Amino acid sequence: MKVALIVCALSLVSAKIYFKEEFGAGWEDRWMVSEHDESYGKLVASAGEFFDDEARDTGMKTSEDARFYSVSSMLSESFSNKDTDLVIQFSVKHEQKIDCGGGYLKIMPSTIDQKDFHGDTVYNVMFGPDICGATKRTHVIFNYNDDNHLRRSDVKCESDELTHLYTLIVKPDQSYDVQIDQKSVASGNLVDDFDFLAPKEIEDPATSKPTDWVDQAMIVDPTETKPDGYDEIAEFVVDPEAEKPEDWDDEDDGEWEAPTIENPEYKGEWTPAMIENPDYVGEWVHPLVANPDYQEDDQIYAFSDFGAVGLDIWQVKSGTIFDNIIITDSIEEAEEFAAATWALQRPVEKKLAEEDRETKKAEADEERAVRDAEIKAMEDEASESEEVIAAHPHDDL
Repeated sequence: MKVALIVCALSLVSAKIYFKEEFGAGWEDRWMVSEHDESYGKLVASAGEFFDDEARDTGMKTSEDARFYSVSSMLSESFSNKDTDLVIQFSVKHEQKIDCGGGYLKIMPSTIDQKDFHGDTVYNVMFGPDICGATKRTHVIFNYNDDNHLRRSDVKCESDELTHLYTLIVKPDQSYDVQIDQKSVASGNLVDDFDFLAPKEIEDPATSKPTDWVDQAMIVDPTETKPDGYDEIAEFVVDPEAEKPEDWDDEDDGEWEAPTIENPEYKGEWTPAMIENPDYVGEWVHPLVANPDYQEDDQIYAFSDFGAVGLDIWQVKSGTIFDNIIITDSIEEAEEFAAATWALQRPVEKKLAEEDRETKKAEADEERAVRDAEIKAMEDEASESEEVIAAHPHDDL
């Protein structure tokens, strides 16, 4: 028991927190707005409409519609995640009922030019939600050999108006885990789920399908022929039960023509029967050979230099609040930070939002009832007037 406690204590002592931002007093001084473009949107401090503790729950909020946002902050020290865990965690609240806009962060090398930070600035990792129309995904993108690599399949994200916690964990064994609200939504191995490396095997360039290879499983039955007179069967025929109406006048109505009906003898366009091809030998499979361009790499997860974190997004409708950012090599530190921030905010925020929805629904129901009553009163008044007029039709004479 004592050994376990000592190991745990040593683990916590060795843990490093490279960045922690709660957007308290002076946060504007810690973040630099890019000067790459003069039209970047303004970011303001806000806890949003629903919160538990305003000071604790205040974050950095987008405030102008149809704008790009570009802002960055340097880490307390640059670091490499080689041989250590990498944990990136932050909260996002799309209070504006987002329809199209980003909610992700970029973690960059220390060489970043903060004044010129923009969409093409090199980054190591891009992580977080991105929503536009029906596309709702959590970006998990790593830079490898100067190329940005997305996960082969999309990871879901949250799009409601509550605060959600996004966590990315990358380990030296090249495994990763994406969590939303501390629940895993995607995990695996970087080599398996991303196209970092060339494939181990490729189709043999020296081999091609033999010209006499038969891969047609079914063929037309050579013994079958179209029946005589098949093409002469009409799709529609005159209705044999139709009779000329007795009151039909050829001079006034024109010459009578019997209507047509579907021909019960018609069987559609003739197609010959198909049979199994006796010469079929199966689908041809291109043989594989070792790819000369393949190079194994057990250091895909490792970056030599992390030095800055940035927000580089576009939003059609503003109102997203970013908060409680932490970059560390300790999952425990990230969990403790979440427990002291997001975990306290979330239940209160959810309760207040639900109460607000119920209040607004009750108000809407009341307004609807008043409106319906007014319409009913007008209808009753109109009905009474019609009855009076009907009872005294000659009063105006």
